Amino acid sequence: MSERRRLLIVFHTQSGNTGRLADAVVNGAHRVDDVDTVMKRAFDAGTADLLACDGLLLGTPENFGYMSGALKDFFDRSYYPCEGRLTGLPYAVFVSAGNDGTGAVREIGRIARGYGWKEVAEALIVRKGITPADLLHAEELGEGFAAGLAMGVF
Repeated sequence: MSERRRLLIVFHTQSGNTGRLADAVVNGAHRVDDVDTVMKRAFDAGTADLLACDGLLLGTPENFGYMSGALKDFFDRSYYPCEGRLTGLPYAVFVSAGNDGTGAVREIGRIARGYGWKEVAEALIVRKGITPADLLHAEELGEGFAAGLAMGVF
């Protein structure tokens, strides 16, 4: 019997758009039986959550061309306690963007490289309003990521 894997989804939402994406991501992840999926708001997630996961999905609105302050706070609180302990952790990002979202993705990537994480999927950037197609893409991200964890692909 294979060992169950744990997927952590950490997100922040202000207007509700990133929350809708996070719900779709978790719905997709729940389709995979051999993965325990935990979803937490960025202010509620901490070092113990991060150290207990086998994969990480990060969701944020784009704020002033950057990630949300809440997600940055999560990084600030967990970086030093986790330093050197999560090398190779697979991660991916989803962003609800009012502009182009690339600044948020770029800066999350810089921090993730500092942790030693491995990006395993292209960032999902949803610009302006969220469409049913965007929610489907978010579900696919969650399901694909969880399936990769379950199969040991990453």
